[in-house]
Amino acid sequence: MADLFAGFEPEAAPDTIHENAPLADKLRPQKLADVVGQEHLTGPDGAIGRMVAAGRLSSMILWGPPGTGKTTIARLLADAVGLRFVAISAVFSGVADLKKAFAEAREHARVGKRTLLFVDEIHRFNRAQQDGFLPYVEDGTVTLVGATTENPSFELNAAVLSRAQVLILHRLGHAALSKLLDRAEELEGRPLPLTPEARDAMVASADGDGRFLLNQVETLFSVDLPEPLDPAGLGAFLQRRVAVYDKDREGHYNLISALHKAVRGSDPQAALYYLARMLTAGEEPLYVLRRLVRMAVEDIGLADPNALVQCIAAKDTYDFLGSPEGELALVQACLYLATAPKSVSSYKAMGAAWKSAKETGSLMPPQNILNAPTKLMKDIGYGKGYTYDPDTEHGFSGDNYWPEEMAPQTFYTPTDRGFEKRIRERLEYWDGLRKRDG
Repeated sequence: MADLFAGFEPEAAPDTIHENAPLADKLRPQKLADVVGQEHLTGPDGAIGRMVAAGRLSSMILWGPPGTGKTTIARLLADAVGLRFVAISAVFSGVADLKKAFAEAREHARVGKRTLLFVDEIHRFNRAQQDGFLPYVEDGTVTLVGATTENPSFELNAAVLSRAQVLILHRLGHAALSKLLDRAEELEGRPLPLTPEARDAMVASADGDGRFLLNQVETLFSVDLPEPLDPAGLGAFLQRRVAVYDKDREGHYNLISALHKAVRGSDPQAALYYLARMLTAGEEPLYVLRRLVRMAVEDIGLADPNALVQCIAAKDTYDFLGSPEGELALVQACLYLATAPKSVSSYKAMGAAWKSAKETGSLMPPQNILNAPTKLMKDIGYGKGYTYDPDTEHGFSGDNYWPEEMAPQTFYTPTDRGFEKRIRERLEYWDGLRKRDG
């Protein structure tokens, strides 16, 4: 990779690619119209299409999954508006490299040649390094085009984001990936040795990554197969791409959010799908279990108290059996939660009670329910008038349990769903006794 940064000279044009270059490089588009799957940006009505038509680029951040064309678009943008193209990678570059790039860009600007500085993996630069771009972007020394697979909101400085337009690249769909296969077959002058079903399976296995797909195509073209492969044969021949999933990045949070909302929305099929997505991508089962427990107490609560029991039992089962057998317990808990009646009454009650406790400070409970372990405390009235509820006619005294300076509050209001319907009936019964005896 060292030659990538040598002198920061413009990269070779696509038509100079060596004949032994990888297939993905040979098929690299030579104009924006050839970029597949990103027409919402590159088309006439897209942000990039409009900029090119106007002949003037603003700085931008290209955010999208791997293999969706970020580097290609940046290079073609420079060609389209006549800018000098310089590429650096935040993985391999430091402050000295950036200073050299800016200095050379300034020298070229003096002779009327502006520079498009493409920064791959821009999110890997620290905050101070990101701030270093600002003066050169503001004075027009460079037009910054950054590429990132991470959410810019979390990974880039607010100052950088305020000076650059964030453009979102889509994961390549079936039609776009199929078009790449067509182009590869046209370049090779022969069809892929696949049955139609295997061809579809190969597209699906790419998981939206065009570069990965073309690398797989190159592997297929490099061998002499006696007959086309069916899906099973393709699976044995090629490794399926591992789904993009960083446990501490946005993909992680997107999937757990989707799982939680599918459970909350009582869609067991979708919930099971997102659970499978997480576990097959390598997520820690105990993390998922902790989140399932949270769902049980937040979204179901007393509408079905067994939801929490199921989750704790699933945790114990997983501890006992391990993986993969123990993962069936996660599936059972997930399905139980998704199909259980939902109630956030306990969750809301907690928030209301906590708020009231903070507002009322250190109010004393009424004396009748204070403990009186000493004679002095009894003499001054602690515990006086307390009624032992189990000894009453209805097992309920209706006494006041609130501080004298505070009116009774209602924090918890059960729904009429599941077990909470029975709780509501009990509360209404006790309220009736209070009114009768009051």
